[in-house]
Amino acid sequence: MTETRTFTEQNPIRVFLLDDHEVVRRGLADLLDAEPDISVVGDADTAEHALARGPALRPDVAVLDVRLPDGDGISVCRELRSRMPELACLMLTSFDDEDALLDAIMAGASGYVLKQIKGSDLVSAVRTVASGQSMLDPATTSRLMRSLRTDPAQPSSPLPPELASLSPRERDILALIGDGLTNREIGKRLYLSEKTVKNHISRMLAKLGVQRRVQAAVLASHLEPRSSRAPGHADPLTR
Repeated sequence: MTETRTFTEQNPIRVFLLDDHEVVRRGLADLLDAEPDISVVGDADTAEHALARGPALRPDVAVLDVRLPDGDGISVCRELRSRMPELACLMLTSFDDEDALLDAIMAGASGYVLKQIKGSDLVSAVRTVASGQSMLDPATTSRLMRSLRTDPAQPSSPLPPELASLSPRERDILALIGDGLTNREIGKRLYLSEKTVKNHISRMLAKLGVQRRVQAAVLASHLEPRSSRAPGHADPLTR
């Protein structure tokens, strides 16, 4: 799991901006640079420009427009994070698009917010993802998770190999992550300490081959429905 990072005025969050509209880039730069613990270190107006400039600037956070004239911010996110695994990408879009959200999560994005967001909330989102946490638009995320669980067009199939490798306890925890519970809430539900839950999640993420719990939450949609679990296995999801 990503470790929590802290930033100060002396060690500010280094932010890189990608948007094809100059007015948007300038507005974002003015908004973020006004904060003492945030510094905009560069920007780009195309995917090509971002991939050329971004890595050299060594940002902590990249704020990426999803739709670009020469590609998309999700592909840029994936490529930048392949070069800089510690980079936190915050996707910024005008469109409430579930498919784009799913793609962004699986590309390793730390956050996904709509451009209608308030300036103060965007600043908070940058700080949140810089610290190693996730920041996703709640309404869009909830709708996405519901559709993944209830889509009748999705045929039932065996568990993906990654999920099949999980222990029963890890599957229980994964299911609760998919329900949006925090580590503390999972611990209370399963009668485990928060530290034990964190250790389980670290091992689980390694088995799944993902780095962020939001990515694991998407995979949780492939777990068996609660009612189909084997008899005698306590269902930790019972409220």
